[in-house]
Amino acid sequence: MLRVSYQELFDALLRVLLKLEFEPERARLCAQLFADSSRDGVYSHGLNRFPRFVAMIRNASIDIHARPELLTGFGPLERWDGKIGPGNLNAHHGMGRTIALAREHGMGCVALANTNHWMRGGSYGWQAADAGMIGMCWTNTLPNLPPWGAADPRVGNNPLVIAVPRADGHVVLDMAMSQFSYGTLASYRMRGDLLPMDGGFDSSGRLTRVPGDIEGSNRPLPIGFWKGSGLALMLDLLAATLSGGKATHQIATEPACENGLSQVFIAFDASSLNPNHAASRIADQVIEYFQLPPNSGGERVRYPGQRVLETRKDNLAHGIPVEPSIWQQLDSL
Repeated sequence: MLRVSYQELFDALLRVLLKLEFEPERARLCAQLFADSSRDGVYSHGLNRFPRFVAMIRNASIDIHARPELLTGFGPLERWDGKIGPGNLNAHHGMGRTIALAREHGMGCVALANTNHWMRGGSYGWQAADAGMIGMCWTNTLPNLPPWGAADPRVGNNPLVIAVPRADGHVVLDMAMSQFSYGTLASYRMRGDLLPMDGGFDSSGRLTRVPGDIEGSNRPLPIGFWKGSGLALMLDLLAATLSGGKATHQIATEPACENGLSQVFIAFDASSLNPNHAASRIADQVIEYFQLPPNSGGERVRYPGQRVLETRKDNLAHGIPVEPSIWQQLDSL
């Protein structure tokens, strides 16, 4: 495993984006979002995802010049068309607009249709929390998760993000509807590691920790079994209904052509709800109660987002781990 500095990674990503004829300002933001994901330890949706992003630009699944267009709005609720633009730029814009609506109305909601994979969903939770907002967002995906009790993928592995701002470290939940996302499966496979627990079924229908076997069967294990399957369905329904965009069954099943996604961004202005910073105090009290002393093995209970802050600090100090093969691939783009 190689380690490179944040600046080195950012510069390499920016070079490729400019070569692809991104506008300079949009190229910098796009490169930052990818680099930040790897910096924070979400390698599967940072550098590791970048070659597929470039491939989708080249096969015209992503229009790098497209910008979101407002279709309609009513008070704190707006519906936007993503125009098949870069998914992370569209999502960053969607959360930014949601934050602006929340500042005006106390809450805001942007439903975004016709967009692309947003890469690391947690980016937009951190974006909301950094702005002092309670944030929520989710996206649908191509059908890549079987409903509980079935073997045929019919629902999406639809990521859900919930963020609460806190002075001592935001609480940010970023999770897919499977025990391990496909990006995480790929990361374990490339490292030659087994999953820490069963993550899905192999081609014979047996539970396994071998990531490649789960990728081959296309049968990851839903979180909470039938509950995760049901939640994935409801997130798809809400995203498609609110945005007027595609539902999972209408999205291309080939990952290299996965576009036309539907997403929802919601923000609540915590300061307007709690003008005396009561929200932050409540969060502090909840986290203090949540965190137990280390167990006999010295392991601590971590709240969602805590490991991100620790990883970010370590990677900025010692360099960001990158897969040598992907780093070489980036150099050739």
